[in-house]
Amino acid sequence: MSRFIDAYDAAMFDLDGVVYLGPDAVEGAPASLAELRSLGVKVGFVTNNAGRSADVVVDQLNQLGIDCGLSDVVTSPQAIAQVMRRELPDGAKVQVCGAQALADEMTAAGFTVVSDFTQEPVAVVQGYDPNLSWPSLDNAGFAIQHGARWFGTNTDITRPTHLGLVPGAGAQIEALRTAVPDAPITVAGKPYPPLLQETIKRMQASRPVFVGDRLDTDIEGAHNVGIDSFLVFTGAHGKKDLVSASPRQRPTAIGWNVEGLLEPRRECSQGGGAVVCGAARAWTSGSVVQIDGPLTSVTEQLDALWAIVQLTWRDGSLDATETLDALQLLP
Repeated sequence: MSRFIDAYDAAMFDLDGVVYLGPDAVEGAPASLAELRSLGVKVGFVTNNAGRSADVVVDQLNQLGIDCGLSDVVTSPQAIAQVMRRELPDGAKVQVCGAQALADEMTAAGFTVVSDFTQEPVAVVQGYDPNLSWPSLDNAGFAIQHGARWFGTNTDITRPTHLGLVPGAGAQIEALRTAVPDAPITVAGKPYPPLLQETIKRMQASRPVFVGDRLDTDIEGAHNVGIDSFLVFTGAHGKKDLVSASPRQRPTAIGWNVEGLLEPRRECSQGGGAVVCGAARAWTSGSVVQIDGPLTSVTEQLDALWAIVQLTWRDGSLDATETLDALQLLP
């Protein structure tokens, strides 16, 4: 039986919540990525996180037993730098509201990095900063109010870690937004196209699939560049998020973790108002979704979930709450 990945020549991976959680590899990720490479699949790593440089990401992946070179990693600071190079004059003054990794990327792109709005920057670029200070936000706001263009690496509201979710770049951007509510912002990271477009170009991929844990960034980002997507359940979003997902946030396929890429594609059949996936059968009783079949393993519960979402995506008025509660092995 063919594997899901057999339909693609490249797999692009989000990092936080997909490949690792904080300092630890997600279970199954190192072995699965090695197997993908052995099959001749191009592997690339894509991160919205602007708090760390690509070099740091490469070092972490290699320490986790995941083979990775610098060309395999594409970051949101790299992507926004390319956007800004196209839209700003060479050597333009840019004020950075973010981590040192973002400032370094601006310097590498040929911009003149300044630290204060009184230096008359033509642009402010904002990215996740684990040591963000209010004076830094204030200063960025002053620059934008004095006419500087606003660029952002990404808008992820949260970041998954091994301890739980924490506020992300999107939360920091929204804090600044309160001071400049009408200012437009240009963003590179998922779900906006530039980051994934840069990755596809670098990988020279013709049939890529994007693997992520967030519907609003990873899956919607894949939709926005016209490629397939694969949702895993090791990070931010879970079964209830999937059931209520809007059309542009619905993945092509799901799996517990990245090992699912090496498993057969999860297929559904429909008939008589019911949806069958594996040994699971989902149907409706009035406006309530019902399920039967074995639910003792993660695989069986994923089959049931995939059957359930085919019904709820078709009819958004259906209630699957109690049915989802029975899938206790899924987040």
